[in-house]
Amino acid sequence: ATTIDKVLKSAGSLASSIGAVAVDTFWHSLVGVDKDGHPVIPVITWEDTRPRQAAAELSKELDKRAIHQRTGALLHASYWPAKLRWLATTQPEDFARAAQWLSFGEYLHRQFLGRSVCSFSMASGTGMLVIRTRQWDKELMDVLGVRPEQFPPLGDVDESVTGLLPEYASRWSALHNVPWFPAIGDGAAANAGSGCATEGNWALTIGTSSAIRAVVSPEQTVPPPGLWLYLLDAKRALLGGALSEGGNVFAWMGETLRLPSLKESEPLVAKLPPDSHGLTILPFISGERSLGWHAEARAVFAGIQVDTTPADLLRASMEAVAYQLGVVYQQLVVALDVKETKPRLIGSGGALLSSPTLRQIVTDTLGTPLYPLYEQEASARGVALLALQALGVLSDIEQVPSRLAEPVQPDARRGEIYQKAAARQMQLYKVLLGDVEG
Repeated sequence: ATTIDKVLKSAGSLASSIGAVAVDTFWHSLVGVDKDGHPVIPVITWEDTRPRQAAAELSKELDKRAIHQRTGALLHASYWPAKLRWLATTQPEDFARAAQWLSFGEYLHRQFLGRSVCSFSMASGTGMLVIRTRQWDKELMDVLGVRPEQFPPLGDVDESVTGLLPEYASRWSALHNVPWFPAIGDGAAANAGSGCATEGNWALTIGTSSAIRAVVSPEQTVPPPGLWLYLLDAKRALLGGALSEGGNVFAWMGETLRLPSLKESEPLVAKLPPDSHGLTILPFISGERSLGWHAEARAVFAGIQVDTTPADLLRASMEAVAYQLGVVYQQLVVALDVKETKPRLIGSGGALLSSPTLRQIVTDTLGTPLYPLYEQEASARGVALLALQALGVLSDIEQVPSRLAEPVQPDARRGEIYQKAAARQMQLYKVLLGDVEG
């Protein structure tokens, strides 16, 4: 609300020409509200791995592969089924008090507007939506002891709500009679905002977490092991994989090792040769998602010696995240059969765009050119474009081209070094966690 106050103040006389409000929000969040709309639990985010045992229990009770193919999501701590089972077991009174279960985007709209629509995009990130029918999954609801009326109404990205609650109608008169479009998942918005809403362009994001996403047809795609399938809108799906790690690893290292920010540390890591530190890192400070989906996984730093420096650790962590993205990338290449005609990879996210060294490491590891996006906020740009399409200003969001920097080109010699180091990482992974899901 404070941000909106500031935006309207900055807009000045332009505020009267605002045509709509569009929002993206973090995928996979869950909050329960009572019959009066008050939260009965704090928001649970994708990063919370406490429901990992509940996910393991559900995997034994249900046909996890059938659920993956139906919902596009695996039985994992980051999704609603495990969260709901965990809440029912550990906080039964709060679980019973919840009249509805929402993502944060719907909760936000209810605070401002009194009602909300859950976009197909947000619903697909819960692990509770049947992708092809775009309806809540009845089998999962029955198993979890929740009722259909406890889930929010569904709609596409253009199904808006108009009319602020009195408090906000007087506070933001310019926004009272304009449509507020439903929140969509931040990853889907990033694809829309980076020119990756059509086949042929893949989005690679390293922000707090990391992901690679490709647009596919929801009717014709079955997600292979290790990857997920979410919706951008009713007609477009995203096949991809996400790491729970990215910029959060570098931020953690900065705080713990007293390093300067990633941008300020750039000269330190840039001068280190590839894999010169001898370290092998599993970067799972928030558990693992793609491809192995071990929510219980934790970060491991192997090979630390007396002469290991903080810069070595930071450089090694960059390489470790790149190796994990490399596994996702290869699985996507196989799944979409694009070995011969590789897609154009467009990079976004604060961590990626703030570090030339990280961009080069990722490019060399994947062995394909990377086109950095000039826009600093791909997700915000994406929801703006989708809103313009819903308003009829654009016939398609691809009408507005993305501004891309010159591609970062891969270096084959460094790539060979990284491939050997990635194989070393995979050996450590298998010793500690077993085989990768895919």
